[in-house]
Amino acid sequence: MEDLEEILFEDSENYSYFPDYRNDSPEQDLEESVHLGAAHWVSLMLYCVAFVLGIPGNGVVIWFTGFKWKKTVSTLWFLNLAIADFLFLLFLPFYISYVAMDFHWPFGIWLCKANSFMAQLNMFASVFFLTAISLDRYIHLVHPDLAHRHRTLKNSLLVSLLIWLLASFLGGPALYFRDVLEVNDHFICYNNYHKEDRALALLQYHILTWVKVTVGYLFPLLTMSTCYLCLIFKVRKRHTLISNKHFCTTLAVVMAFFFCWTPFHLFSIWELAIYHTGSFHPVLQAAIPLSSGLAFLNSCLNPLLYVLISKKFQVHFRASIAEILKYTLWEVSCSGTESEQLKNSETKTPHLLETAQ
Repeated sequence: MEDLEEILFEDSENYSYFPDYRNDSPEQDLEESVHLGAAHWVSLMLYCVAFVLGIPGNGVVIWFTGFKWKKTVSTLWFLNLAIADFLFLLFLPFYISYVAMDFHWPFGIWLCKANSFMAQLNMFASVFFLTAISLDRYIHLVHPDLAHRHRTLKNSLLVSLLIWLLASFLGGPALYFRDVLEVNDHFICYNNYHKEDRALALLQYHILTWVKVTVGYLFPLLTMSTCYLCLIFKVRKRHTLISNKHFCTTLAVVMAFFFCWTPFHLFSIWELAIYHTGSFHPVLQAAIPLSSGLAFLNSCLNPLLYVLISKKFQVHFRASIAEILKYTLWEVSCSGTESEQLKNSETKTPHLLETAQ
């Protein structure tokens, strides 16, 4: 265990660490082990909930916004947000298996890299699209003339492409640093920051952590907060803020993102701070899986918020379900009619042959 600690500079995205209990009291060891085990099981349940609810939920949003509804700037933002969540959730079963097997990674190095890359891509793409949605709402409501000239579907497609490229670039280090190590017949997926140069490894660890916190959290938080504060003060006099259901839906999605991801980034900073002490605090060992599970839960919340808040989404959803049911019943009815006609023709054929004879 001590050798493993010397070579791992873990980040909290793939649970690369092994809990290391170093108490003098065996009773305290057992008590902390029970608490940490419970935290891991709770986090595992959060992963399963995110996958079970998120795959069909985001699939429905992709189907509606991508294939059924009219292409607009707003539907394009939410389509890309749902795609980011859906792609991440497709890889979540590997994550679930990793935790359920006591952090054993039997899937090989390339899936280790891809799994962590998708987690990073989802985090950056989601927050960037939420920032774009907030700026879009601000421009659309406060500067309608500017929005009329530049708020086009073509420009939105270009911004979406740039967001995906930037999110891929920021998630790229996972493809380079992520590695698989065998320890006591146990394979782990971890960040290999080149242990031969400890100073360089520590520098890389600090840089990547602060990039996630600043670019993936603080700057977007400042941008979105500014946009919504300006909207509240400037649009309130027009009495359009409360009646604007799209604004309420967007604000709820943004609040859900930061409610789910704030603990993750706070504990990432704490992990960075206590790394220099050479020990891993038991509270942090329990908090990182739980905060990560809460962050992953965000991937299934957006479709639920659309259904609960957006009247437009509710209307379209009910209309689409009614259309699907109507089409299904029509197919069943047609197939039933065809089978009856076939059956009648089969019974009439022998009778006609007898008459002919």
